[in-house]
Amino acid sequence: MIGISIAAKWEYDATLEYFRIKKDERFDYPYGEYFMRRINDTELVFYSTGVRKVNGVGGNQYMISKFNLTKVIVAGTCAGIDDAFSNLEIFVPDKAVQYDCTVKEVEPFIKQSFIVDIDLSKYGNDFNTGTIGTADKAVVMWKDYLELKENQITIADTEASAIAFICKKNDVECIIIKGISDFPTDERNSDKFESNKEQINVYLENTPKVMKKIFSEYLKRFI
Repeated sequence: MIGISIAAKWEYDATLEYFRIKKDERFDYPYGEYFMRRINDTELVFYSTGVRKVNGVGGNQYMISKFNLTKVIVAGTCAGIDDAFSNLEIFVPDKAVQYDCTVKEVEPFIKQSFIVDIDLSKYGNDFNTGTIGTADKAVVMWKDYLELKENQITIADTEASAIAFICKKNDVECIIIKGISDFPTDERNSDKFESNKEQINVYLENTPKVMKKIFSEYLKRFI
């Protein structure tokens, strides 16, 4: 069985709407809820985990054990970092890194032990790829955005690389499919709360569009 891991409430709500899931098809588990679907003769379990690394790892470890998953697909939104790309572009990263695991003043920004390389060779190469950076805080402040750019991060989120890390520990294949919902807003010359509000509003507007694009154009290919 393949698991489809979805973090944020708005991402999961868009998933329920896309697949027209009825109330009696949804089941609770300690980190959220899940439902089942069959696509291309493959049994899938879609589940919400909640946001941030601890929920993503906990929810996925639970589901790997409960359903004996052979593959996890992490589907959702991300912040754009590489400004060569735009909102709503979809990525399938070939490298997942956790960048909040070091004392960056005296250690490398990213340690090798927190890097997961993802082999995509059997899926072709006609899609956007790159490095996804994960930390327990969202990329909101401009200084954080610039630091990620300087370290060649393509997109960023708060769960995916930690999920890839735990999948590797379980010898379970992990594929990450993420769409850019927003870019950080430069708050240096404006009200930082207003800038953050603007970014959140863009995120909320684009989240259903990203999820629809992932499910309609990418999911079948990677299961």
